[in-house]
Amino acid sequence: MKVSDYILNTINRFQFGYVFTYTDFNQVVDNTDALIKALNRMAASGKLRKLSKGRYYKPKITEFGELKPNVNQVVKDLLEKDGKIQGYLTGYSIYNELGLTTQISNTIQIGINNEKKALSRGMYKVKFFKQPNRITKENKSLLRILDCIRFIKEIPDTTTDKACEQIKVFIKKLNYNELRQLKKLVLNYTASTRALTGAIVETVFSETESQQIFDSINLASKYKYNVSDITLPNKQKWNIQ
Repeated sequence: MKVSDYILNTINRFQFGYVFTYTDFNQVVDNTDALIKALNRMAASGKLRKLSKGRYYKPKITEFGELKPNVNQVVKDLLEKDGKIQGYLTGYSIYNELGLTTQISNTIQIGINNEKKALSRGMYKVKFFKQPNRITKENKSLLRILDCIRFIKEIPDTTTDKACEQIKVFIKKLNYNELRQLKKLVLNYTASTRALTGAIVETVFSETESQQIFDSINLASKYKYNVSDITLPNKQKWNIQ
């Protein structure tokens, strides 16, 4: 089989929106220059879209227009490497998915354990922030909840009260082990995040369940969130304004 036929047949097997790189072909195609030229020709003809240098996908056209690749596909190499977790989608990347806002952002936020500069992937701006806890497959969903609390004032097209009410729903669904882990993870977050998390945990569960978090905050500090007494009737105890 000719190299060009192999490249075309391989691409035809990819799903629409699947982001691929040169490494998806290199087991058979050893002429990288020929591979790059072939993919760039297909991108120029419209058969492929070039997401960024060395990254392509097959576009899917619907009656409503062209569908973007799934965000996970856009940054999958930044989330996992050789089967090991490198980071997780959070912030703007998941606010809409979690029902915290109706807006969809072109900014992708990833939590990682190290410092990393922002970069671009096609139409997307990829930003990173340092997660103080070790990231695992098991704790990603809990870290997302805590990140929503940490950046609650930055969630677009909503209010702190509305966001708090939705976060209450997430926390209420946690089982005993998940709640225990959440309370442990939040201790490595900022004092203001601990205060708001503790107030929510106390509201949803009990004072006993929130005591560990309460003991970690500085009662001489004030935490400004512009949240109402209806949403958090215990906000004064936690010095939340």
